[in-house]
Amino acid sequence: VIMAGGIGSRFWPMSRTRHPKQFIDILGTGETLIQQTYNRLKRICPEENIYIVTNEIYRDLTKEQLPNLNDEQVICEPSRKNTAPCIAYANYKIAAKNPNANIVVAPADHLILKEDEFVRVINLALAYTEKSETLVTLGITPSRPDTGYGYIQFDNDLDAVNPEIKKVKTFTEKPDLELA
Repeated sequence: VIMAGGIGSRFWPMSRTRHPKQFIDILGTGETLIQQTYNRLKRICPEENIYIVTNEIYRDLTKEQLPNLNDEQVICEPSRKNTAPCIAYANYKIAAKNPNANIVVAPADHLILKEDEFVRVINLALAYTEKSETLVTLGITPSRPDTGYGYIQFDNDLDAVNPEIKKVKTFTEKPDLELA
């Protein structure tokens, strides 16, 4: 699932409500952010299993930028409510088709420079969730405190099966500078 419904207000004036950042080639690579995300996920699962969750106003733009999608792969939210409802809605739609689906949720606008490592870690997470009723979230070690990101605090106990996977203690969405 690629989340692509945001209006990209932090990238104004380049990003506008009618043409937000996920549909712009911000990095000058010849691909928009949503195209980069789609191509990254094609390395993990078949194209027909990739779904885009967006707003109705971005349906045509999504289909224009990702012409291999069929209509049912573009899920338009009934209203823009934020991340958790977006994920819940996509999961509801996918569960109706395949109640045993193993799902990856990715924002359309993330910059991933180490794509091979990303693919390796996602496949590791999918293998883990295939065998257990659990959610896995990915995190990176921050290089500086930043109030624009969420922070994961985890237990240092290692998983016997895979030491790269740790149990989350807390998650703080966009903390103040002191906590970050």
